[in-house]
Amino acid sequence: MADSTVRYHLAIAARTEPDIKAEHKAARGAATRPTAGGLKNMADTISFYEREGRLPSSGGCMPRERALASWLLSRSRAAARGTLSPAYREGLAAIPGWDKQPTRAEENAARWDRRLAELVQYRQEGNDWPLLQKASSEEERVLGAWLHGQRIRFRNGTLTKEHERKLDAQLGGWRAGRSHRIDAPKSSRSAG
Repeated sequence: MADSTVRYHLAIAARTEPDIKAEHKAARGAATRPTAGGLKNMADTISFYEREGRLPSSGGCMPRERALASWLLSRSRAAARGTLSPAYREGLAAIPGWDKQPTRAEENAARWDRRLAELVQYRQEGNDWPLLQKASSEEERVLGAWLHGQRIRFRNGTLTKEHERKLDAQLGGWRAGRSHRIDAPKSSRSAG
């Protein structure tokens, strides 16, 4: 039966039985049909996972990664409701645990730990504290922005004790940063 015919008859029946629409939706399983765009997103998500070894993140640097993360979150919610299309379910089965999306808090915690590890490595490679404004690379700018944010949170009293302990243990001197060297004034020779 065509969807429009079913909707027409449901609308008539709903006048006398208001709960019939919800019952119908539950009875049909409400599985979504895959779309061409959805199948492309699924293929791109699987490719991303195979290439990066992780799921796309809503905090990713690239807009496409963020879009895939949003799409995947919607599919995860549909799976939890039991309304995910079998085509998506079968395709996404190639990614272990795809439907157990981390919460935003878990993503933020993982990103914080990742930035800390990146900054520790950056410093171990012999680099000075990263700059925010006059960074020489994108990596330095990202790490400089992150570290600047941690210093602001510390000064405002909003940095968690756990984060403060981790920074103190792994990055001694993180609060002060670069030493501000003042070059001695050049001596001027007097002619004479």
